[in-house]
Amino acid sequence: MRTHPRWPVRAAAAVLLFAAAACSQEEPPPPAAGRAPAATTTCAGKGALTMWERSGGNKQMVDMLVAAWNTKNPDCKINLTYIPHTEMVGKIAQGVASGDVPDLMGMDLIYAPQFEKEGQLVDITDQTKDWPELKTASKGHMTVATYENRLFGVPLYADVSALFYNKDLFTKAGLDPDKPPTSLAELRTYADKITALGGGVKGYYLPGNCAGCNIFTVGPLMWASGATIEAAGPGDEPLVGDGVKQVLQFTRDMVKAGNVPEGGRAENGETFHLQFGSGKVGMMGTGNFNITLARQQNPKMNFGIALLPGTAPNSSASFIGGDLVVVPKGSKRVNDAVNVMKFLLSDEVQTEVYAKALNLTTRTDMVDNKYFQAEPLVQDVAKALTVGRTPYTVTFFEQINSPQGPWLQMLQRAYYRDDDLDTVIADAKREMKAIAGRS
Repeated sequence: MRTHPRWPVRAAAAVLLFAAAACSQEEPPPPAAGRAPAATTTCAGKGALTMWERSGGNKQMVDMLVAAWNTKNPDCKINLTYIPHTEMVGKIAQGVASGDVPDLMGMDLIYAPQFEKEGQLVDITDQTKDWPELKTASKGHMTVATYENRLFGVPLYADVSALFYNKDLFTKAGLDPDKPPTSLAELRTYADKITALGGGVKGYYLPGNCAGCNIFTVGPLMWASGATIEAAGPGDEPLVGDGVKQVLQFTRDMVKAGNVPEGGRAENGETFHLQFGSGKVGMMGTGNFNITLARQQNPKMNFGIALLPGTAPNSSASFIGGDLVVVPKGSKRVNDAVNVMKFLLSDEVQTEVYAKALNLTTRTDMVDNKYFQAEPLVQDVAKALTVGRTPYTVTFFEQINSPQGPWLQMLQRAYYRDDDLDTVIADAKREMKAIAGRS
């Protein structure tokens, strides 16, 4: 298979999985009738499986899931390797084209439609059609895992964006730690007061060089303000609504007011997940994965979670993201890869791995569990599921997640330059529309 010219072989700012380790033995062929064997939560064959995963995602969760599989399947362990997230899209496209692919991989759910359209993933519809677990699997994940009514993956982990806020800094700044901001105006007011504390403390965090981080955390501010961001397909109009300019003005004002750490300007996603736990940031949009990370990083810090607000009081939105487990074309262990999917969706793993680690379960019927009942922060962040969105477009990378794309260029011009915002938006709109038209 040749590489489609739309696929970049350069760096990509996003989310995916990479692992390069050799398999010692291929799995047995399917039965003579041509049907794949019924999926189990164990291996069909012996020999290590290889898996690719992106850096910058929920590494802790993926490591725990792989460890759980390896404990149960010592003769069929997963060898997992991480690749810098800025290299993953090109790496996978090249691997599929050359045949040098892992047995299974994690993929940022937002890229799935592109790979599905190009025929670069294995269709798992027939192997999974009778799985009851799929009925309650994350709808955002299942939507982008489906192309032309065929299924190509299942959820690996779920991330929702929300507003994390440092209650200790709220108290020091004279703010009520139990009343997070419910509008962008309140967020600005609170940030001013927190920044005024000095000592390197800043009221808010913006990742200045990470397209994916911004669609995850700044995109919802626009959605909550009534805007549409991406062009879904040819002829669609991107960047529609007053909320686009309102949010760009808000972020520009936050930077100019000194409410954003100067180091955030270079943030490309590699250290994004570590910013809140530093204890020096009053508020930031981040994901549910940061609950555990922040506690490990800063055990004494007291913090809360609220919804990401828009311009109007009590408006809110969230980006439902995360990764899918998929099988690249050329995998020699398709049946075992499907078994890994079954394992991840099992009741035991949903409860004793996902929930126990205070990560969102990927099945909605598993949210009511003993671990979440004892953790109010998980309950708070789960509210984002009710206002969340998962964009569906085959040009998401080119429009949004490319480091050289119009989304990040627009944001950087708004954050760090004095360009007229109407011009900035018009330039990005024209380029995004052209990209969608070429699809």
